[in-house]
Amino acid sequence: MAVKSKARVVIARLMSTAGTGYMYTTRRLRVMERLSMMKYDPIVKRHVLFKEVKGKK
Repeated sequence: MAVKSKARVVIARLMSTAGTGYMYTTRRLRVMERLSMMKYDPIVKRHVLFKEVKGKK
């Protein structure tokens, strides 16, 4: 059997650290480290830190 190649780009799910459960999805290169960025959380109505969580397989 042939070996399946891995995609160069993966979908990253960013979860709010405010604990609201709000998420953003974005793309990143597979070789990059995990994402974390300040984005707007509409539930708490302010910018909070969003960290990448493990995606589904």
